[in-house]
Amino acid sequence: MDDFDPQPYIEQITELAIAYAPKVLLALITLVIGFWIINRVCRSMSRVLDKRGADQALSHFLNSLISVGLKGLLLISVASMIGIETTSFIAVFGAAGLAIGLALQGSLSNFAGGVLILLFKPYKIDDVIEAQGFLGRVVKIQVFNTILNTMDNERIIIPNGLLSNGPIRNLFAEEIRRVESTFGISYEDSIDQAREVIAKIVDANDHILADPGPEIFVSEHADSSVNLLVRVWVKTDDYWPVHFDLIEQVKKEFDNNNITIPFPQRDVHMDK
Repeated sequence: MDDFDPQPYIEQITELAIAYAPKVLLALITLVIGFWIINRVCRSMSRVLDKRGADQALSHFLNSLISVGLKGLLLISVASMIGIETTSFIAVFGAAGLAIGLALQGSLSNFAGGVLILLFKPYKIDDVIEAQGFLGRVVKIQVFNTILNTMDNERIIIPNGLLSNGPIRNLFAEEIRRVESTFGISYEDSIDQAREVIAKIVDANDHILADPGPEIFVSEHADSSVNLLVRVWVKTDDYWPVHFDLIEQVKKEFDNNNITIPFPQRDVHMDK
């Protein structure tokens, strides 16, 4: 049996090491620096989201998503630097991403809507909003859905994609709101007297703001009544108490002052 000569193999390994050592070293340096940059980018994004008051669940989810995506691209780049063919890997990942995107089209739309809502804050927790035909208080803003509790304590779950692309009425976004109420009096009653009675009720209510001042004026000559429109400004939290209190107090004071709130009526003339 001939003696085994390792010299050719040693020379071949040496040649490979000389050829690939700089590439491997450069790839390792790129990998280390790339991981450092990715971590800095993720930390910076977390600080930005925290300053904007973004939801913690969304912040962690975005961080993980961006971190995995960037590290995947970095590994593909490093493999390409060493000499590994990456075209087939990129094609497979691209096809898989396209298939997943088509399968999750609705969910991705809701996710994007949730990101926009949490970043731009058209509403926040405890706001009362009207959207997609529902009126309720916001109890949770999740990544894919917003949860409302209606006034009669029903739970409504609305996809964020619909909310981010549709109109939203935020009832409590501002510090003050205007309460509007219409009160009808008969055509035989005095407009000045009715206005004076309403003004006294408004002045006696401590929740009604003096600035902007209240407004009381005739708004309509209706079929059965002369309508007086009352506009007062209140703090947002006092909107409903003032709204209902005005209705009750005006009825009581109109009764005390013999001012009639007419019901709808029609005169019928019979021709013989």
